[in-house]
Amino acid sequence: MERFLEALWDTSSVSGRLVTSIVLIVLALVIAALAGRLSTLRVKDTTNRYYLRKATHYLTVVVLLFALALLWKPFAGRLGLVVGLVGVGLALALQEVIGAFAGWISIMTGRQFRVGDRIQMCDVRGDVLEITPLRTRILESGSSTDPESWIRGRQYTGRVVSLSNRFVFCTPVYNSSMVLDHLWEELTLPIPYEADWHLAESILCEEAQNVSSTAEARSAIDAMRHRYPTAEAEVDPRVFVRATSNWIELSARFVVPVRGARQVKDQVTRRVLDRFADSGIRVASETQDITVHTPHPMKPAAITSADHR
Repeated sequence: MERFLEALWDTSSVSGRLVTSIVLIVLALVIAALAGRLSTLRVKDTTNRYYLRKATHYLTVVVLLFALALLWKPFAGRLGLVVGLVGVGLALALQEVIGAFAGWISIMTGRQFRVGDRIQMCDVRGDVLEITPLRTRILESGSSTDPESWIRGRQYTGRVVSLSNRFVFCTPVYNSSMVLDHLWEELTLPIPYEADWHLAESILCEEAQNVSSTAEARSAIDAMRHRYPTAEAEVDPRVFVRATSNWIELSARFVVPVRGARQVKDQVTRRVLDRFADSGIRVASETQDITVHTPHPMKPAAITSADHR
């Protein structure tokens, strides 16, 4: 024990500094764990707790690096050349890591997304679980347009996807919840020309008004316009009519919460189909009507008899 304490307080030799460095690292780990727990005891919001805990950990790392730099400062003159050469080699070998770390700085300072946001990056959709200095972890959600997704809607698949932070520099990042937390959704139904499409339009409009989160979306847009110079967006439910060569296409446009889009669309679709059935309105489909004309059977020719005299 005495030899350990002597080595701990010996800052004039390499072995003494190594022992002191190990002790500092262990103390930093313990302090980071305790400080992370204590700093979040009275914080109720999950997102704020996450960021406060991460900030405590990063602050501990900065203090540790500063202490190690002071500890090894007397050896800087002799180790400067070696450290420089090692740094050049690491920069070449760790280009991906450096790019990921730069992406993390861009995410943190540029506010591209944060924990809890629903984003799409590199064809991966879902909610952000964690942002580390190298990777972003996303709880994946399905898609109705992606053929490789077995979940045909914006709901969780159960998989966690890890993406390198460097992708924020080379791929688009779609954030669905950072500003509005609402989406414009459409329900499109084809109606035959012989059907009462005015009644169908009225039914679609009424059901869209019943499920649309118009008031919430308008408040979110007003708050957004205080921060960004954007034009006023239309949030009232509306039905658009388009004539095609086969049918009349009715598209109901309405606003839904980001994380409830599939449930809301399922609800409005069921109601519209039930009301169409009660009103005798059928939904058109790509079918062909074939009329077969059967020829009339030929009448037998009249048989005449001649008198032979």
